[in-house]
Amino acid sequence: MLSNILQRLIIYTLSIKHLGCLPRFLDLISTSLPLPTVAASQVPILFREPYILSGYRPVQQHWCCYLLSLFQIHNESLNAWTHLLVGPVLLLRWWVNVDALGYTLDAAFVPLCLYLVSSFTYLFFSVAAHLFQSHSEHAHYFFFFMDYVGVAVHQYGCALGHYFYTSESAWRESCIGLLYLPGAAFFAWLSCAGCCFAKSRYRRPYPIQRKICQLIPTTLAYMLGISPVVHRLFTVSWTQEPWLHFYALQIASFVLSALFFSCHIPECFFPGHCDFVGQGHQIFHLLLSLCTMFQLEALFQDYARRRDTVVAVFGERQLWWACVSFPTLFMSSILITLVTMRHMTKQLQGKSERDK
Repeated sequence: MLSNILQRLIIYTLSIKHLGCLPRFLDLISTSLPLPTVAASQVPILFREPYILSGYRPVQQHWCCYLLSLFQIHNESLNAWTHLLVGPVLLLRWWVNVDALGYTLDAAFVPLCLYLVSSFTYLFFSVAAHLFQSHSEHAHYFFFFMDYVGVAVHQYGCALGHYFYTSESAWRESCIGLLYLPGAAFFAWLSCAGCCFAKSRYRRPYPIQRKICQLIPTTLAYMLGISPVVHRLFTVSWTQEPWLHFYALQIASFVLSALFFSCHIPECFFPGHCDFVGQGHQIFHLLLSLCTMFQLEALFQDYARRRDTVVAVFGERQLWWACVSFPTLFMSSILITLVTMRHMTKQLQGKSERDK
């Protein structure tokens, strides 16, 4: 009887304490509600995008404000949603394919798992960058540096899938095939390092050198990573392997996405009219999402065809070593990001002191 009374008293006391926290919680929500968007002239030049004249979120707001801005209309809304929505689609297709094919968590299946992990890594970091970069200059650099990490990790995840499931023996015996995995890891890391350097080195309005530092290592990484797919498309009959159309669509959507990413199309022709919908970066995100979905479908088909021979062809040791290199690449990319971020923090602190 006494124990029941004490238990009820404790529950009642906790309820009172929770009610006491309610006003503070409501204050936090009210102060974190998304604010009206502002024009480009009302945000620092770092946050201004070419030909985008409005729809910017004010800087130096509470973090929850930027999180809740996911449900607000601004010039980054679609950049976040295009990558946020593709995540559930990938998971759905993953489970449908796994259910249809059946699987065992063995060495042959691990590269496909790492490909999915790499896809969610770049999607997550991209959404975080577009949601939170407007908080401050420090946040802007940090989240976009992490976005570059996601790109590098996804590049290597794609390379693992292409090497173990897509490549033909003739290609693997070539010079490119023999150096493919270490080369893919190096160029993925180099693309992260090049993008971090370009972001930290150059200021708006960005000179052409910034694009060069970004695009050259990224292009090299992509050309090497896609080489087994290109070889397959030109040497194997598409009628015998109809899923090769997915690889063709993957390449086409990526090339188109690179065009929209590089050229600010179509907003360069209609300044101020694509502030919320129709930006080249939004189209780039949409095409990149389609590229990922096409790639996942093609890799699953190749995995279904080759899963019984993957270990015999490559050896279990090579499979596990290739997969160990995945977290190694991730950590080395994080390291270059932290080094660059430390340099940027010193620059921002110096700038803040000079402004005082």
